[in-house]
Amino acid sequence: MKKLLALSALLLSLVGCASVPMGDPAMDAKLKQFQVSPDKSAIYIYRNETMGTAVKMDVAIDGQPIGQTVANTYLYKEVTPGKHVITSEAENTSTLEVDAKPGSAVYVWQEVKMGVLFARNKLQEVSPAEGQAGVRETELAVGQ
Repeated sequence: MKKLLALSALLLSLVGCASVPMGDPAMDAKLKQFQVSPDKSAIYIYRNETMGTAVKMDVAIDGQPIGQTVANTYLYKEVTPGKHVITSEAENTSTLEVDAKPGSAVYVWQEVKMGVLFARNKLQEVSPAEGQAGVRETELAVGQ
């Protein structure tokens, strides 16, 4: 098992940093004001860790892909108020159901953990204060 973990770490270090399409800096700044239209809801999914830097993670809301995260990025999606299912794919699949209220935002932390061959992930809803702090540490990634 130790050899397998060492091999995994070596492979990840050889791959280098992954990249995804990044959003416009002006849009990033606007979204970090955390203002949501009264008739809409917003979902922020952020990844503010450097573990698993070389691994892109696919994210979908209600089965529709919205983009990929890498270390220190976030995704944003405006949605209709109500229940939504967020799914994130890495070595594992993590699923989280959220209830988006009108005029407010939901903040989801994409925690990254060491897997057997690649990074694993776990989606967790966090408080607005924690979520906004996490989003401020990251940069906007956009769907392809």
